[in-house]
Amino acid sequence: MSQPLYIFDLDETLINADSSMLWHRFLVEKRIVTDDNFLAEDQRLMSLYSAGKLNMPEYLNFTMAPLAQLTKEQVDNLVDECVEKYIMPTVFPQALQLLAQLKQDNITTVLISATVSFIVKKVAKQLGIDHAMGIDMLVENGCYSATILGVASYREGKVTRLGSWLTEQTERFTDTYFYTDSINDLPLCEFSQYPHVVNPCPQLARHAQAQHWPQLAWSQHKPA
Repeated sequence: MSQPLYIFDLDETLINADSSMLWHRFLVEKRIVTDDNFLAEDQRLMSLYSAGKLNMPEYLNFTMAPLAQLTKEQVDNLVDECVEKYIMPTVFPQALQLLAQLKQDNITTVLISATVSFIVKKVAKQLGIDHAMGIDMLVENGCYSATILGVASYREGKVTRLGSWLTEQTERFTDTYFYTDSINDLPLCEFSQYPHVVNPCPQLARHAQAQHWPQLAWSQHKPA
């Protein structure tokens, strides 16, 4: 018997922020990053991402560089703290409500993000999402490197990763629901049967309007 599958982007979709940017600010606060230009460069790269023009290997070299001298265990402990203190407070109440309903209805959920997987998987666990995919980084000599393992879950890569995951499942999912805010996720929107856009960027909003996809306005302010 076929089952529905609910798939979610993370940044600016389930949370009212970008988890990588929160992570970078956290690293600056912890004095792991001491470069005064680091956050400005982060903002520049995120602007390219928003426009659908980010060079992912270049970005990963940037984001992984501060972690080169830390062990995997040290990084994972820092991620736990960052997720708890800085990322979880930005989750949209509407996202929590939807995820709770899906859990109650025993519907399978997947989080798939262009953020590195050591962050994505921690957030998914906190949110109670069943499966999580991010960009997997090679571990060398006990440390995370800037080398991508397999296919990066970015743009068309999200479709590739999800397709591979689907072939590994014993259940058959025919109705796929996907939630995102970003034009970078247009390939996965078109792959899904029921795309939903959440606070979409202007480019994605135009596609959603043309295709009559549902557009959701989520806010951290609960209705009175």
